[in-house]
Amino acid sequence: MIAVLWRLAFSAASGVAIVLATATFDLWPLAWVAFLPLFAAVRGQSTGRAWLYGWAAGLVVNLGGFYWVPQLLLRFGHIPLPGSWAIFTLLALYQGLPWAALAAGLAWLQGRKGWSTVLLAPPLMTAAELLTPMVFDWYLAITQAWIPPVIQVAEFTGPLGVTFLIMVSNGLLDDVLRRRRGGPAAGGSWRPQLAGAALLLAALGFGFVRLHQVEAQWQQAPKLRVGTVQGNVGIVEQLDATLAARHHALHLRESRKLQAAGAELIVWPESAYPYAIERTRERDFPVGDPRRLQRGLHVPLIFGAMSYSRWEPYPYNSAYMVGRDGRFLGRYDKNYLLVFGEHIPFYEHFPRFRRWFPAASNLARGTRVTTFPLGATRIGPMICYEDLLPAFGRRLAALHPQLLVNLTNDAWFGATAEPAQHLALAVFRSVELRLDLVRAVGTGVSAIIDATGRVRAKTPVVDPAVTPRTAPTTLLQTVALMPPRATVYARFGDVFGYANLGLVALLCLGALQRSAGRPKRNATKQRRGRTG
Repeated sequence: MIAVLWRLAFSAASGVAIVLATATFDLWPLAWVAFLPLFAAVRGQSTGRAWLYGWAAGLVVNLGGFYWVPQLLLRFGHIPLPGSWAIFTLLALYQGLPWAALAAGLAWLQGRKGWSTVLLAPPLMTAAELLTPMVFDWYLAITQAWIPPVIQVAEFTGPLGVTFLIMVSNGLLDDVLRRRRGGPAAGGSWRPQLAGAALLLAALGFGFVRLHQVEAQWQQAPKLRVGTVQGNVGIVEQLDATLAARHHALHLRESRKLQAAGAELIVWPESAYPYAIERTRERDFPVGDPRRLQRGLHVPLIFGAMSYSRWEPYPYNSAYMVGRDGRFLGRYDKNYLLVFGEHIPFYEHFPRFRRWFPAASNLARGTRVTTFPLGATRIGPMICYEDLLPAFGRRLAALHPQLLVNLTNDAWFGATAEPAQHLALAVFRSVELRLDLVRAVGTGVSAIIDATGRVRAKTPVVDPAVTPRTAPTTLLQTVALMPPRATVYARFGDVFGYANLGLVALLCLGALQRSAGRPKRNATKQRRGRTG
């Protein structure tokens, strides 16, 4: 029993290390050694026990990383605290499955073949992340979001490549420690470990070289001065129709300041425009209408608003672009709706769901991606957590944008770790597609991310529920309009992840063949013994 508790403690230690490596703790070096306690815990264990130890580590990661979920469900879903924690625990258990699969796979394969950890851990974890759909998107790669040389491989592999490198480091160190202790890895060739070390050095060297190359391209690309307005308006205040005129005036006032400072494009956050827009409207509202956008504004504006049609039952979460002449140059409707926040599954068939989730919206889903024109430039819009989704970024890249814009409202989460985690995940879209990304976020973190993944400017997070009527925050930065070249990742997606999945399948087949061959070899030895 004591041994089991020690192994659980070791597993939990790995989970804690990963939590500390992510935003907002940002102790990123821990990720490169975080799995060593878990590897020690599962060594020599059955597959079932290893699964449980890995699951325990994954549970700790998700409980620590997404600690803000119960308060979110309580605050805006009006789900009682026990129910919120029950939902959160189930979520954490589900999202801990990649860790369980890693631990079980490692124990099973090493128990049969004795293979080195550096050979097994990277493809196992990469394949597990590939195969597990997440409710809240998360990759081990998030721990390295602020380290540009490390994440440059995402241009070819997406975030899974960074996960792979982290696991190479952990596996390499585990093998070295086992050899020093005279364990099962003490004998045999050093080739897997030398190959792992060479791979890490090559990836880091590539990162520095590629950084220099992309920075040179960034300097040579055409530039655009972009301003963002962060209104710092809380969810409750945003839904109060009596405050609509005040919030609209606030965004217009800050936009005029940005225009005077040289902004050539201004971006407002998701749902920052407080009035719904009929989908047939083609231009700004007339002079004198309180809903008018161009009150003293003469530069293009991208903004978030609800749009509706008289012939459709549900509104859309939309992004609009209005040109200098007042015409609407484009509208994008959010494709990926947040379950229970913007869309209630089976709502039409089970109206009771509406009573269970009274604060949830039920929005219509957009069906296509689009770009906004700014002269000859194409701008790719994303709404809310769509900038977390590699697959959505690839869909958008097929339209050859030269700049990405994300409109988000993270006011739901307050001053928790979620806004920083959101930003860290968004960084990878810039590297994967080699495009600058402008993020306009209602309460932060608004940011400008360049094509190398560097965050060139960002705003602080504000929780209006704690500090109401906080002054708005703005950003004004120069972005590059990068040439619309399709990267390897934009073209081929997660081929690296599927290659790792194939490698795991081959490793499992090899282990099974050896297991099947053992009885035959043993029987042959026994016959020889009798005849001798």
